[in-house]
Amino acid sequence: MMKKVISVEGMACEHCVAAVKNALEALDGVKSAKVELKKKTATVKMSDDVSDDALKQAVADAGFTATDIA
Repeated sequence: MMKKVISVEGMACEHCVAAVKNALEALDGVKSAKVELKKKTATVKMSDDVSDDALKQAVADAGFTATDIA
């Protein structure tokens, strides 16, 4: 199981958190996403390698900006 932490800008409420979580979990290879509003992060657990570009695009499609992936 692989894990990446994404810094997410633009989230303001729990609806934002849900939008980011749903967008990330819709990607093939993503098992779960834990999104934290106060920390402005999304911790993604993956069964397959998912590219940083795909993760950034999923966050962008939800209306937010992924600024860093570690």
